[in-house]
Amino acid sequence: MTFIEKTKHAQRQNQSLLCVGLDTDWRTLPEILKSESNPVLTFNKAIIDATSDLACCYKLQMAYYEANGELGLQAAHGTLEHIPTQVLTIGDVKRGDIGATSELYSYAYQEMLPFDAITINPLMGYDAVEPFLRREDRGVFILGLTSNPGARDFEYLELTNGKRLYEEITDRAREWNASKRNLGIVVGATKPEELRELRRRAPELPFLIPGVGAQGGSLEEVLAANGDGVALINISRGIAGASKNSDFAEAARASALKYVEQMRQLSRIPS
Repeated sequence: MTFIEKTKHAQRQNQSLLCVGLDTDWRTLPEILKSESNPVLTFNKAIIDATSDLACCYKLQMAYYEANGELGLQAAHGTLEHIPTQVLTIGDVKRGDIGATSELYSYAYQEMLPFDAITINPLMGYDAVEPFLRREDRGVFILGLTSNPGARDFEYLELTNGKRLYEEITDRAREWNASKRNLGIVVGATKPEELRELRRRAPELPFLIPGVGAQGGSLEEVLAANGDGVALINISRGIAGASKNSDFAEAARASALKYVEQMRQLSRIPS
C-alpha cells in the first residue's frame, strides 16, 4: 500500500482527519504516572487506547523522546508498537542535511523507528530530501509555511522569480512528488488564507496542518480553506494535554471526540 493509499484508508476507517500529537514531556506528566517504570510510554498507551478509534494518525515530536535518553527511545519504540496498524504514524523530526547524512536519518526514522511518515526541512535542496523519498510506502512532509511567529523571518521572503519562499517550496514539492507520490507539505493552521492559496496551488498534495487549538488556529477556518484536499490536522496539547490529573485519558477522548465530530460535520472525509 502506498503512503497516500494508507492515508486515505486510515481516514475512511475512523471517518476522521485527526492527527493526535504525542508531544509527551516526561517532566510534566500527571503525578499518578511518576512511579511507572516508563511514565511516557504508560501515558502514550493510555492516550492511544482512549482515542485510536477517533484518530487517523499519531505524530510523535521526537525532541521529547530523544532528550529523555534511552528511556525516551524505548518509549518511542513502544508507542509505535502500540498504535493500531491501520492508523498512520508520523515522526516529527524536521531533518535535512547533505545526502550522505540524510541517508542515515532516513534509515533511523524509516527503518529503526518505522514511522509511516516524517517531517523534513527542505532548505538544503533536493539532494537532502531525496533519500527520504525512495520508499513509496513512506511519506515525507516538508516544511512549507509553518505556524510559528518566526515563519515571517524567512518563509515569506520574495524571491527573484516573484514567488514567496513558501510558494517556491510548494512548487518544488509538486515536482519532486511526480514519481512516487509520497510527499506532502506542512502548512500551519494559523495561516488560513495562505492555506487556501496553497491548496489551490497544490490540490493533489497531502497537507500536515499543525496549530489548531493551543497555537490559535481555528478548525473551522482550516477545514474551509483546505476544501476537499487530503489533510492531517494535528492537535497536540488540546487532546493529550486536556488534563493533568488522573482522568487524563478520559479528558483526551472527550476532546478528540469534539474535534472529530466537527470534522465530520464540516469536511468531506474520503469514502
